[in-house]
Amino acid sequence: MPTPELISPRSPRVAAAKRLARRNFRGKERRFIAEGPQAVREAVEHRSGGEATLTELFTTVEAAERYADIVAAARDAGAKVHYADDEVLAEVSQTVTPQGLVGVCRFLDSPFEDILKARPKLVAVLAHVRDPGNAGTVLRCADAAGADAVVLTDASVDLYNPKSVRASVGSLFHLPVAVGVPVEQAVRGLRDAGVRILAADGAGQDDLDDELDAGTMGGPTAWIFGNEAWGLPEETRALADAVVRVPIHGKAESLNLATAAAVCLYASARAQRTRTPR
Repeated sequence: MPTPELISPRSPRVAAAKRLARRNFRGKERRFIAEGPQAVREAVEHRSGGEATLTELFTTVEAAERYADIVAAARDAGAKVHYADDEVLAEVSQTVTPQGLVGVCRFLDSPFEDILKARPKLVAVLAHVRDPGNAGTVLRCADAAGADAVVLTDASVDLYNPKSVRASVGSLFHLPVAVGVPVEQAVRGLRDAGVRILAADGAGQDDLDDELDAGTMGGPTAWIFGNEAWGLPEETRALADAVVRVPIHGKAESLNLATAAAVCLYASARAQRTRTPR
């Protein structure tokens, strides 16, 4: 087993990876950090634009032994593998307790036009979502519900924020994601593609249960989710075909963003599967 080769935290490669914690450097380099065995495994298997998404892998000797299959797959995929000591990995990592694997990945977002060309049936649109953990968790929910794509508007958090990447738990690598799309453009494009637009809002006039009972949710649908603290602004709600609330049957004051997103996306997925058995 090789000994650590990047013994100095001031190594140029370490410094370059560490800078990816900052959004402006991520945008300039079009690279981001994926940490932990789950995310790195997904990154190894992912390709974007014909190229391998993972370009570099930092690993401790101990982690390389524990996750030998991931390290071997990364090397086979053409990624440069750097063996490092704990101090170096701590410099590159964005977590308090690094798991021994840190990958440098190419950006993988898709053009919004490509998402529309694929005729999506279920889309999550994140408008005004500022918390990176929420963004990553909603992306994970969309993946689990079988959504065809996720769209982050220009008013939402950076998809490649380390907290967003971690919160997605690998789902970032599973489905197309468009970024920086103005919400008006997102709604117009999806509607022109035959997708019904629903805005999720706790003060919505329409009840999710009533929508399901009425049988109106079986067609292609895009859900717009807003900021957890203040929801969706009026001008965004006005763009939707309906503003829908998740009913609260108990005494809870409200649902957090990710929970509400999961309920809405699964409701649509169930309605679509009922309408067209698979």
